[in-house]
Amino acid sequence: QELTTVRVQDPRVHNEGSWNSYVDYKIFLHTNSKAFTAKTSCVRRRYREFAWLRRQLQKNAGLVPVPELPGKSGFFVGSTDEFIERRRQGLQQFLER
Repeated sequence: QELTTVRVQDPRVHNEGSWNSYVDYKIFLHTNSKAFTAKTSCVRRRYREFAWLRRQLQKNAGLVPVPELPGKSGFFVGSTDEFIERRRQGLQQFLER
């Protein structure tokens, strides 16, 4: 039975405290599928790259619904750590769907 697992983990804040700060996440993929040459893969991606992926999926999905991404942070009430963790969980759900 083929199995693919993906995990979004290890958020890192870059340029913290500046106007151009951002967070990226480690995306870890493990599979036993014959369709993949590498059985494990690990990359770091920003939210905007997830948004790009979603737009590409929407262009090619036809009638298949594309899952939503967690929202952007306009004005956030609570700690930055809480927001980053909620976003990480939302990105994980997006990739699993």
